[in-house]
Amino acid sequence: MRLFFHRQLTWLLIVAMFMSLSACGFKMRGPVDFPFHSIYVAIPETSPLGGELRRQLNANGHTDVLTSAEGAQVIMDVLQESKEKQILSLNSQGRVREYTLIYNFSFRLRDARGKEFLEPVKMQLKRNLSYNEAVVLAKESEEATLYRDMQKDLVQQVMRRLSLVKMDD
Repeated sequence: MRLFFHRQLTWLLIVAMFMSLSACGFKMRGPVDFPFHSIYVAIPETSPLGGELRRQLNANGHTDVLTSAEGAQVIMDVLQESKEKQILSLNSQGRVREYTLIYNFSFRLRDARGKEFLEPVKMQLKRNLSYNEAVVLAKESEEATLYRDMQKDLVQQVMRRLSLVKMDD
C-alpha cells in the first residue's frame, strides 16, 4: 500500500511539473522560424563568430545561408565585432588582480535595396577574469574559454533577434 501511494505521488508531481512548465511559456529549444528564407551574413570567413553564426543558421534547416549578397532575401551587415580586455582591479603591489573581458558586436538587417528590417543592434557582453601571474598559461586558456562562451551567447542572442524580425510581404 505504501509503495502504491509513493508511485502515485511521484507521477502526480511529474504531471504537475510539466503542467507548470507549459503554463509559464517554457519552450524547448529547437529550429528557429525566421521570417526570411535566405540570408547573406557580411562578416569575414575568418571570423570565429561569423563561422558559428553561419553554422547555427544552417542548422536551422529552413534558411539558406548564401555566400554572396546576390539573391539573398536579407543581408546582415556586421557593423562591429571587437574584443577588449580592461584592468578591473590591482593588488597592493600594483599588479593586476582582475580583468574585465568585453565582447562588442553590432549588426543590422536589410534587403538588397537598402530597406532596413532591423535597425542597428548593439550587443555587449562582459565577463570578469581573475588573474594570477604564477599560472599565466592557465589564465590565458581560461580567457580563451570565456571569449568562446561569450561568442556562443552572442550567436544565441542574434538568432533570437533575427527570429523576431517583422517583414512586409
